[in-house]
Amino acid sequence: MVETRCAPRYRVSKPATIGSGKNAIHCVVRDLSTSGAAIEVESQINIPDSFMIFVTEDDLHLPCSVVWRKDYRIGVTFDWEDPSPVD
Repeated sequence: MVETRCAPRYRVSKPATIGSGKNAIHCVVRDLSTSGAAIEVESQINIPDSFMIFVTEDDLHLPCSVVWRKDYRIGVTFDWEDPSPVD
């Protein structure tokens, strides 16, 4: 298989949370890069196509968009804000 990702991913096992407050869904980040991640969940019910993920261990909170879903895994890309000025 040819790797087409723009950044290498690293295997990890980090507890994380999708959303916040009452709507928090616990998950585990299974691989991570600067551009996205694979997340393991118990169920995909109520997981929207875009969400915030919180990785407390690394003090990260990142906006995500779902790229793929399969069984108990979700692939996401991080929605980084464009730092360039708008004219």
